[in-house]
Amino acid sequence: MKKATGVVQRGRGRPRGFDQEVALERAMLLFWERGYEATSLDELSAAMGISPSSLYATFGGKEQLFRAAVDLYLARGGGNMARIFAEEPTARGAVRRLLETAADELTRTDHPSGCMIALAGTQCSPGARPIQDLLRGHREAWHVALQARIQRGIEAGELAPGTDAAALTTLYSTLLLGMSVQARDGASRESLRAAAEAAMRAWPGAPRGPQDPA
Repeated sequence: MKKATGVVQRGRGRPRGFDQEVALERAMLLFWERGYEATSLDELSAAMGISPSSLYATFGGKEQLFRAAVDLYLARGGGNMARIFAEEPTARGAVRRLLETAADELTRTDHPSGCMIALAGTQCSPGARPIQDLLRGHREAWHVALQARIQRGIEAGELAPGTDAAALTTLYSTLLLGMSVQARDGASRESLRAAAEAAMRAWPGAPRGPQDPA
């Protein structure tokens, strides 16, 4: 009879004695809380419950682990924008829901406050430039998606033809990033929702449709 070892066999080769998904989630939370450069490999290994050698063997190193953590963050809801834009029938309703969802998510108490994409790579040395580029790329993609949604609203007649979609996008993108910093500094859900409400009063143009919230 074989002795039970408690290690999951993964085909031929050396077995891995930890849950990779759980370990990655722990790494994600640590990166989210502390940022990329402020998080050491020793801290990651301790949080993940694995040795540094297992970390390298499984994830390939700190940068590769961070990239996997970002993918997990986005898959877990950090990328709500596409779903919101698909579900909301108007540009104004989509932007309003985006801001309100951000106020709720950024201030939850069951995970670090703020947005990992906004905060985890703001202060990095030149050697971590690929990480800054990665996060900047995600933020720029969100900006492009937001501007495209506003532009569709203009083309659909929800906003006046002369509306500056680029300026409006920058306004609400800036607010979203600022909300993330405010949440990290301890701002409440209520205060961020109030900021979102104030920002929506700056929405220009045409009358609201019957499905658009007041």
